[in-house]
Amino acid sequence: MGILSFLEKRAKPVLGLDISSTSVKLLELSRHGDRYRVETYAVRPLPPGAVVEKNINDPEAVADVVRTVVKQSKTKLKHAAVAVAGSAVITKMIDMPAGLSDDAMETQISIEADQYIPFPLEEVAIDFEVQGESPRNPEQVEVLLAACRRENIDLRVNVLQLADLQEEVVDVEAYSMERSYGLVAEQLEDQDGQVVAVIDIGATMTTLSVLVDGRTVYTREQLFGGKQLTEEIQRRYGLSMEEAGLAKKQGGLPDDYESEVLGPFKEAVVQQVTRSLQFFFSASQYNDVDYIVLAGGVASMEGLVGLIEEKLGTQTLVANPFANMSVSSKVNAVALANDAPSMMIAAGLALRSFD
Repeated sequence: MGILSFLEKRAKPVLGLDISSTSVKLLELSRHGDRYRVETYAVRPLPPGAVVEKNINDPEAVADVVRTVVKQSKTKLKHAAVAVAGSAVITKMIDMPAGLSDDAMETQISIEADQYIPFPLEEVAIDFEVQGESPRNPEQVEVLLAACRRENIDLRVNVLQLADLQEEVVDVEAYSMERSYGLVAEQLEDQDGQVVAVIDIGATMTTLSVLVDGRTVYTREQLFGGKQLTEEIQRRYGLSMEEAGLAKKQGGLPDDYESEVLGPFKEAVVQQVTRSLQFFFSASQYNDVDYIVLAGGVASMEGLVGLIEEKLGTQTLVANPFANMSVSSKVNAVALANDAPSMMIAAGLALRSFD
């Protein structure tokens, strides 16, 4: 068993590399004073089946795409931050004596870890981060313990190495989302004590993260995403997967598309949002959220925000982590604005440059 730093703070410029089920997203940020700037960004689709439900099946194919996005972005950086899915990570809050050095804490956690983790310890990478004084005992500190199957981390590290990059940070998607939420929170009114649901609807997976005062208190993944719309277009109009994906973005589908295919899909998204929130309410002391932030490729679908607000009566906005950033002249600002809702995890990873 080793302690692997997927929570540790680093201060070296890193590329944020979000490897999802359908694409690789790359982002490089710089900071000038208290303002961030987008230096480079690129997005490329993955071949079907290379990553399934966030598990890397074909490291060589994924590495090829990573190499392509690095080349396309013209970045000079060689160190990268990647993330594992929340469902691959077990987290636990434990209390430890306050006076321990990091090394002593690491030793004690290594000895005691087997009581918190349901896997053989040699198959697991562990990390920890001190959160502050324990509310239960002032002589102890609260420590966030995170454990992940080593194979999940090794696969991502292997992909980076195959693409001639160096792994600097292996993070957890939920924490990357929390970090980039800080960029979106600036756009909300009256942030104190607010309960905000970030709903990230990707191609195959929907992830709900609930943040209170900017800290994640709940996260849950469900199988649902934009791919269902692509498959319905494909089925109904006899198109290939590629043609259906293009038609979804560029238009040109028959007149009944809006009412017969797109409308029902938007209703399904609203149901999914409602269901995700109901799971959260039943598992927590909360029965309402102050804001809904929509992220992921489906988020900017026309009319979706209005539908959710109408159904749930909760103020809803589309995530844009770049709203208060400047953009390098090398970056296509229009393309970046279109991709912004699906760049939340990449943004959270790129922010690791400034820890």
